[in-house]
Amino acid sequence: MESDKKSNMITRSMREGALLGFAILLIVLYVLYTYGYLRPMNDWGDTIQAGITIVLMPIGLGVGYGFFQGYRVRRKLDRVRETLSDWEKSGVTAGSMPDVGDDEVGRLGEQLDRISKRWEEQVTSLQRLSTNNAQLAEQARITAIVEERQRLARELHDAVSQQLFAISMTATAVGRTLEKDFNKAQRQVALIEEMASVAQSEMRALLLHLRPVYLEGKALEQGLRELIRELEIKVPMEIQLEMDEGLTLVKGIENHLFRIVQEAMSNTLRHAKADKMDIRIHRKLNTVRVMLRDDGVGFELDEKKQASYGLSTMEERVIELGGAIQIITAPGKGTRIEITVPLLDEERNKTEEDGNAAGNGV
Repeated sequence: MESDKKSNMITRSMREGALLGFAILLIVLYVLYTYGYLRPMNDWGDTIQAGITIVLMPIGLGVGYGFFQGYRVRRKLDRVRETLSDWEKSGVTAGSMPDVGDDEVGRLGEQLDRISKRWEEQVTSLQRLSTNNAQLAEQARITAIVEERQRLARELHDAVSQQLFAISMTATAVGRTLEKDFNKAQRQVALIEEMASVAQSEMRALLLHLRPVYLEGKALEQGLRELIRELEIKVPMEIQLEMDEGLTLVKGIENHLFRIVQEAMSNTLRHAKADKMDIRIHRKLNTVRVMLRDDGVGFELDEKKQASYGLSTMEERVIELGGAIQIITAPGKGTRIEITVPLLDEERNKTEEDGNAAGNGV
């Protein structure tokens, strides 16, 4: 559709140029005829040939001029569009707006460049605020722990406790129906197995939340690998972590990414019924890309799921970092979550300094 629009711009300019050339031709012929400079030739063949030449020359010039003008404007707009597309994909300006001239398109590019600088300043302030929030959260850890214990108590009562009660009631019913109806007793045993599996998944997810709320001074990679090693002992699920070596971010971003991954693991354990989960964290230009993928049951990405507590928490944390999140899923197709977080000013300089130090063997 975009290519059609761009080609229509050139076609429209060529058509307008042809009409302009034809209009100028009519005006010139009228003036020449009025003042007696235009006289018919004796030979009709020469008259037709001259007429065709006179008509085609201005129309051809108009078409050529229209093509040149349309192509020149299209090139400028393409450069502006490509830059805007890069900004959209990276979540922040990947570079300044290129120089597209001094005309109206050039002034539009200058205005967009000023907007991009303000955008970058706002994201920088947002990330700085995120780091300050992390420091405040460190001071309020005791309150957070108390609230987390209360939440876990409610989760245990609402989920695991009810599952265990249902298992107990069903087991009692099995003893009564075993001799009377063996087939019904078999169905009840299968139901007990299913409820026990659900309760086990809920318990594993709750145990995951008993982990430290934040990294507690550890690097992001170290904290994630320790979390994965602990889970692999307790959970029959393969978890693979792929992360750029030496990637170090400021405290606010690392804490948020750690909690996002932790929340994704909890959702996978509770709902996905997955056998494998992949976690990939890489730096690409001035952004950090996070990809979380499982081979579970997936779900319909409707308003109800979008508003679920786990996904809402992850989205809020990504927004606090000035980033973007995309959730791709379907029933039976697993779930993939892609997160893009921009690196600006302090974060970018810190990452580059750590990379240079690692390269120099410091």
